[in-house]
Amino acid sequence: MTRPHAPTVRLLTLAAGWAASRALMLWLLVHDDDIALLGGGGVGREVYRLYLRWYGVLAHGTFPAHDKLWQYPPGAGPLLLSPALLPSLTYFQAFVVLTLVADVLILLALTRAGRRPGRSPHGAWYWTAGLPLLIHVPLARYDVQVTAFAVISLLTLSRSPRACGAFAALGALVKVWPGLVLLGMPKGRTTRYAWTSATITAVVSLGLLATVFSNPFSFLRQQGGRGVQIESFGGTMLSLATRAGWKGRVRYQYGAMEFVGHYVKYVAALSLFLTAVAFGLLLLWRVRARHWTEATPFDAALTAVLLFTVTSRVISPQYLVWLLGLAAVCLTSRHTSQRPVAWLLLAAAAVSGLDYPVLYAEVIHCTWTGVAVMVGRNGLLAAAAILSFVRLWRSARPAIIPLPAPSAAHPLPQRELSTP
Repeated sequence: MTRPHAPTVRLLTLAAGWAASRALMLWLLVHDDDIALLGGGGVGREVYRLYLRWYGVLAHGTFPAHDKLWQYPPGAGPLLLSPALLPSLTYFQAFVVLTLVADVLILLALTRAGRRPGRSPHGAWYWTAGLPLLIHVPLARYDVQVTAFAVISLLTLSRSPRACGAFAALGALVKVWPGLVLLGMPKGRTTRYAWTSATITAVVSLGLLATVFSNPFSFLRQQGGRGVQIESFGGTMLSLATRAGWKGRVRYQYGAMEFVGHYVKYVAALSLFLTAVAFGLLLLWRVRARHWTEATPFDAALTAVLLFTVTSRVISPQYLVWLLGLAAVCLTSRHTSQRPVAWLLLAAAAVSGLDYPVLYAEVIHCTWTGVAVMVGRNGLLAAAAILSFVRLWRSARPAIIPLPAPSAAHPLPQRELSTP
């Protein structure tokens, strides 16, 4: 008998690991209401109540303009209508099946990228092992589908910058953040092709959505009213303030548990200011960057999304899906500067699984246990964001390589060279 080749064994092991982990996630989702350890259930409620309600409105050709919970760009409409492609299943069942399909697409894209010469298979393994740390939450949110747009966008860059820009634009029309993956495009023709393609795709798609649906930009009104969610950095500050005697309280509004009371608006304003600072730092990096490798666009995408995540007024657990996907893309390259950041994100994802749904009641009531969980999770994200930016900055600034001493016969000018 001939023994199977090692690459085939690794692929079979990867597939088995994916199937086993997703089967466990699916089992937990089905038994969500029955397991007290999962915080009393409710994870799937987002799909079979909220998404299904929006589906009924979207099916009539209009966005939920008067629903305060509708805070998503118009591209989210077709995605929430997509379960109609499987009419033999309930809306909930079809949604979960399509989420698993997007999960498989991400795995296939990472696996294919990792098998190219000079690339690494670690990204596919990272995605397979990292997503279950969020327990079953990713299966009941559409963040896996959005992450698929960003992952495919980055992995198509080397072959087609235009396709890269198109996928990034389609993802941005669903949940904005995938547009950040274009920040690290190599300067010159690649940037022009990718950004031009993204602009054309966005304009054409928006025009089509505005033709098919009414009120496509109603989500902007709801975004302006967002407060400080309990799981954000500002929410962690206010949670600590409640332990010190602050009289604020937590209330369900705009689809999340948010703080209300004195000083909340100042914390929200501070978050917006820090987001602007983060954007300025990213622009400064792009202007000053001199050295690009194949990993630079991947690393820049992860850094950008990390900085915008930690400065956001909302950091829901499913946001970690985005970061895990981008970290997995970084790990497909052997030249990435973000390997330590990827490990920090795994730890943050594990703590997020405790935050929601396991200890969510503790977080809502700002007990010491809940506060400790959020300090730990957000502390890991803060460390990851700082480390990510520092390593990105250093990797894109070429080192000075000392040249041989000049002689009178052969003077050598000083010049700056990139390290190999």
